Amino acid sequence: MSMISKNKILNVLFLYNYGQKVAFRRCFSVSAGSRQFDYSTDPIDPSEPTFDKILIANRGEIACRVIKTAKRMGIKTVAVHSIVDSSALHVKLADESICIGPAPARESYLNMEKILEAVRTTGSQAVHPGYGFLSENAEFVKILENENVAFIGPNAHAITGMGDKIHSKVIAKKAGVNIIPGFDGVVEGEDHCIEISRQIGYPVMIKASAGGGGKGMRIAWNDKEAREGFRLSKQEAASSFGDDRMLVEKFVDNPRHIEIQVLGDKYGNAVYLNERECSIQRRNQKVIEEAPSTFLDQETRKAMGEQAVSLAKNIGYGSAGTVEFLVDPQKNFYFLEMNTRLQVEHPITEAITGVDLVHQMIRVAKGHKLKLRQEDIPIRGWAIESRVYAEDPFKNFGLPSIGRLHRYIEPIHLPGVRCDSGIEEGSEISIYYDPMICKLVTYADTREEAIKRSLNALDHYVIRGVTHNIPLLRSILTQPRFISGDINTKFLPTVYPDGFHGVDLSAGERNNLAAIAACMWAKDDVRSRGTTDSISIIPTKWQLVATILDQEVHMEVRKQSCGNFEVIVDGAHMNIQGNISFGEPVLELKVGESSYVVQLISKNPTGTLRLRFEGTPFNVKVVTSKAHDLLKLMPEKPKLDTSKVVLSPMPGMVKSVNCTVGETVVEGQELLVIEAMKMQNKLVAGSAGKVKAVHCKPGQAVDDEALLVELE
Repeated sequence: MSMISKNKILNVLFLYNYGQKVAFRRCFSVSAGSRQFDYSTDPIDPSEPTFDKILIANRGEIACRVIKTAKRMGIKTVAVHSIVDSSALHVKLADESICIGPAPARESYLNMEKILEAVRTTGSQAVHPGYGFLSENAEFVKILENENVAFIGPNAHAITGMGDKIHSKVIAKKAGVNIIPGFDGVVEGEDHCIEISRQIGYPVMIKASAGGGGKGMRIAWNDKEAREGFRLSKQEAASSFGDDRMLVEKFVDNPRHIEIQVLGDKYGNAVYLNERECSIQRRNQKVIEEAPSTFLDQETRKAMGEQAVSLAKNIGYGSAGTVEFLVDPQKNFYFLEMNTRLQVEHPITEAITGVDLVHQMIRVAKGHKLKLRQEDIPIRGWAIESRVYAEDPFKNFGLPSIGRLHRYIEPIHLPGVRCDSGIEEGSEISIYYDPMICKLVTYADTREEAIKRSLNALDHYVIRGVTHNIPLLRSILTQPRFISGDINTKFLPTVYPDGFHGVDLSAGERNNLAAIAACMWAKDDVRSRGTTDSISIIPTKWQLVATILDQEVHMEVRKQSCGNFEVIVDGAHMNIQGNISFGEPVLELKVGESSYVVQLISKNPTGTLRLRFEGTPFNVKVVTSKAHDLLKLMPEKPKLDTSKVVLSPMPGMVKSVNCTVGETVVEGQELLVIEAMKMQNKLVAGSAGKVKAVHCKPGQAVDDEALLVELE
């Protein structure tokens, strides 16, 4: 079999057509669209010496991603896994797998001795760390060197220099990189933090020296927030990185977060692979990224790239890495940090450059020089990455959700779509690890087309079993500010000042949704009546009422001879075209002249259908007009006074309880702290009162919506 044929099979190892399923294990999935995802800028050379076997010291989608390239290079792979990950996709994809401990990361994926034992047992010649876990641990790199095992990443010196945010600013300044004003030292305590913050001038950014991924970071606008931010960030830093040193620097208001991808070898060569726009964030964690940025001109791109390369060369950087900048409205840019690893969002850089970054990392680790020169790096088209998480976007733009995926279909049948995931149907999203489901990447010749492909892919993405953030992702992509490229790191709180509540339906869209739900109800009525012997009792016309967000839509539904439906709303006639099948996970329907992609999530015997429409799930209650009149006579169920209770907003672990029974508390007072996915979340009193009961204790695992504290 030719190398090209092998690559095609490995690139597209999973194809799902809604009518039939052909399932192959896959590392990541790409569509068979008009513009195939390729790595043509510096393709794999089968004759070039490489490793025989590598171990991937990670899990999830990034482990699958590394395995994909390793297989294309003819390298055998070893997966490590915790007990709860024994059936994970990355384990199934690898040639070998070894269990390294219990679920907690400290006892498995962060356990260096266990991973080293796996390296020795399997005879692995190199270790790829992915991102997170041990990817930026200089001690781990040194231990591997002593074992004569290659680390597929930068050397320990580079990791140490850039891993400490305090020291990295000093190095960056010497390398001629623009830096943000701040305190060049370790913050000793809460009072010291306040003192420094006053000297710099509010607002300030308080963040962990060893931090990353949005953890251990808080913005403070006054002394109170500085004290609280220091305490919570310090706790997060200790939990996530084992290093609770903190630093304080000036917070650049309304900036863009733009990063430069760099690639270096062990011979002093380095290039930059253009930029990624990462300004859409929540809690300092990226939500949607794109490449290139709409904001940069060629002059600014070149200046940022050259500074990034200067920094890389200054520290002897030999691998793929990312230099992050904050960019103000005047295109002034300031060094934020350097991530000495492969970034989560690296696929969009691969899409516009044609460079396989994992391939390059492996080549460099083996001792090869870069073949790429700066003039070889193109910008071809546009790419957008949407981070699909198991999160509830209606809670603070995304709080974790857990559960088992009982239905899961990636939209890879669509053109220009790539899905990097580490899960499959039947996988479980647990409290132990990051709740990422997939990195959904779309790419096209223009930004406008890439956005359209993203919307279509999100609409066709089927995820059942956990709450996910697709409603928020889709809404962001339709916002006028995003479409025009007018974005910054405050995009979410600015566009959604009261939080995200789903798509706002116009009157016409509401009627269209009601019409779709009514036709589904009628189709189900015909189906259920069709089991009787008498064909004459099956109706062809219904008087129905649909309730959406407390608004009623009265309709007459007529079944046409061709199988379609006609719906009359307020005297307007609408034809509903398309196959309404309860067996299909995705329905492509046309209401009048408007086309929609709809998903029926669930339905119950009371007539309530939960439909995903324009990305947002809606509960649509459909009843006959007669039933509607009778329901008016039913008493309403009293609503819970949520101001007198504190419920867990997510599954997690109680970190601390800061109130006792009988204590009088005021509105907004912190009562306890919940930790989920290594993020600290404080819960406060909704009103003043006396603590009636405390239903939890530190160290206790709690479910979503669990009752934690009651007030009198």
